[in-house]
Amino acid sequence: MLLLYYLTAIYYIRASMTNQTSKNKKHAFDYDLIAIGGGSGGLSVAERAALYGAKCAVIEAGKIGGTCVNVGCVPKKVMWFGGSLAHSLEHAKDYGFDVSNNGFDWSALVKKREDYISGINNWYHSYLKDSNIDEIQGYAKFVDAHTLDVDGKQITAEKIVIAPGTKPSVPDIPGAEHGITSDGFFALTSQPKKVAVVGAGYIAVEIAGVLNSLGTDVALFIRKGQFLRSFDAMLRESLMEAMINDGVDLMAHTQVAELIREDNGTLTLVCDQGKRTEGFDQVIWAIGREPNTQGMNIEKAGVASDADGYVPCNDYQETNIKNIYSLGDVTRRAQLTPVAIAAGRRMADRLYGGMKGRHLNYALIPTVVFSHPPIGTVGLTEEEAKTEHGAAVKIYSSRFTAMYNAMTEHKVETAMKLVVVGAEEKVVGCHIIGPGADEMLQGFAVAIRMGANKADLDDTIAIHPTSSEELVTMR
Repeated sequence: MLLLYYLTAIYYIRASMTNQTSKNKKHAFDYDLIAIGGGSGGLSVAERAALYGAKCAVIEAGKIGGTCVNVGCVPKKVMWFGGSLAHSLEHAKDYGFDVSNNGFDWSALVKKREDYISGINNWYHSYLKDSNIDEIQGYAKFVDAHTLDVDGKQITAEKIVIAPGTKPSVPDIPGAEHGITSDGFFALTSQPKKVAVVGAGYIAVEIAGVLNSLGTDVALFIRKGQFLRSFDAMLRESLMEAMINDGVDLMAHTQVAELIREDNGTLTLVCDQGKRTEGFDQVIWAIGREPNTQGMNIEKAGVASDADGYVPCNDYQETNIKNIYSLGDVTRRAQLTPVAIAAGRRMADRLYGGMKGRHLNYALIPTVVFSHPPIGTVGLTEEEAKTEHGAAVKIYSSRFTAMYNAMTEHKVETAMKLVVVGAEEKVVGCHIIGPGADEMLQGFAVAIRMGANKADLDDTIAIHPTSSEELVTMR
């Protein structure tokens, strides 16, 4: 009985000390964790941390949901659906339908799109409140490693996550202010008739594809000979061919030097060697993005950034300052919404869920470009694989017209490539372009992440007739 008494006493003393430590900790800072940025990364880390009992807040200067919800993935996909429907209307007659297209109301689609986005914004407000996460509106500036100033009010946190996202870049050339960025594209309430898109990344080709599909006259200006230069050659070459066939005026090897607004309101691009291209209603800059760290005073907390203002981190999202982390696009690594979400959740699992060592593996990240036609890709390109593995690389590829398109006057080719390595032919890359590429990639990405060999794909029964069956029947 005496032993039981002592053990019970020790238990209550330790419990009391733990509770007191917890109380002292809560008094030491206003929050356990603050996320700067109410986008995918900041919301995800705060949501998961709050589930574990952490006291959290999210600071956002703009609309909740960040780039993805408001001027990125969500409105982009809505517009892409609109462009795809335009193609379907063209194809209807080839399937025996007597359909007339009486025009397209850009403003009607934009209104429905914005109503949809507003619903997401409102859901986030309610969700944060229901999750006991404080939503703080304003611009955060560092005072020190634990203290932030939000529009004149100081708040503290044990851990701070820098997740402010990025914004579109504008070139440093005369007249650049006459153009708009991707943010401006989503603010358009009427459809421009003639547009110049300047850029060579996925945002440029997506915007150009949407506008072209919906009937706008589009010219795409790229500095070098090809766009999507980090993608597999088969993908970029196939997309370039498809876009040219669809009527996009591809202006390769063209450097824009000046933008002029003429007296009649139209825009003129002055390019290298003085070449002028005239008559545009809009010019859209899609030349890249830059981090939203300007004015955040991260240097006051001792946080290191690179020359462009990005905040580097290790695989555990840790910056050079022990209690400060960076997450999402601001890290400059795999700037994709699902990556920010996954990294944020794993980070919270490790910090508050007792999952020691948990972090995101940045290898084999699947991604889709919502071009026309769409691209799906995961793993190494053929060029990357040969650089890394040399003669051990083998390529399986297929190019065909899918059954749906075989029935239409507008032929769209599908192309696929598997990159395999070694005697066991481990699949290290999968690249698809064509209708349905966006939906079919996800399952194959799972298989590749699990270490699938070519034989595993060959041993999988094909679903017939589909385009995806080509990936399990390649010879």
